Amino acid sequence: MTAPDRPPTTTTTTTVTQEAEQTAAVSGFSSLVFASRWLQAPLYLGLIVAQVVYVWQFALELWHLIQYAFDHSHVPEQYEGFTSEAITMLMVLGLVDVVMISNLLIMVIIGGYETFVSRMRLDGHPDQPEWLSHVNANVLKTKLAMSIIGISSIHLLRTFIESASRDVDTDEMMWQTLIHLAFVVSALALALIDRMTLGSKQRFVPVDRGDTAG
Repeated sequence: MTAPDRPPTTTTTTTVTQEAEQTAAVSGFSSLVFASRWLQAPLYLGLIVAQVVYVWQFALELWHLIQYAFDHSHVPEQYEGFTSEAITMLMVLGLVDVVMISNLLIMVIIGGYETFVSRMRLDGHPDQPEWLSHVNANVLKTKLAMSIIGISSIHLLRTFIESASRDVDTDEMMWQTLIHLAFVVSALALALIDRMTLGSKQRFVPVDRGDTAG
């Protein structure tokens, strides 16, 4: 009576080893790709530096406004020939412009870092922004578009105020208006796409109806 044939254990072991090595290589490469998100960290650090520059710019603009409020002879060169009311309005709009751009930077820094780099783990923090709890790429793009519209509105308003005190090129005003309208249309399109995407996700979410009694 002959003994039964034994399975080729050597071939099986080699195959398992090759699969394990291949899995380890793919896992290592995947970890490297995932870790590459930290390459964006210096970019957000650079935006923080830009935020500091805007704080300094705001302080300078505020100082010029205070100087002009107490002494109308301190008129910035770019506002020469304007009325006192127009100069004050333009200076205040300059401050608002700096603040809105600073808000835009904050949204990009915090929202972008939270979305593309790492969780900030701010759950329960009393100062956590309201929008950060549900931020994603679509929400971030929509909010950035709205901020850009606000900044464009400030620049357009400044141009209309300046047109009352000096000759402003009609083509310049027209192009600023068209660009502003393009920003508005783009923001509406982003909001519509976000709403359509959210609606499609809700339609495909399975609903647990539970067992019905017979």
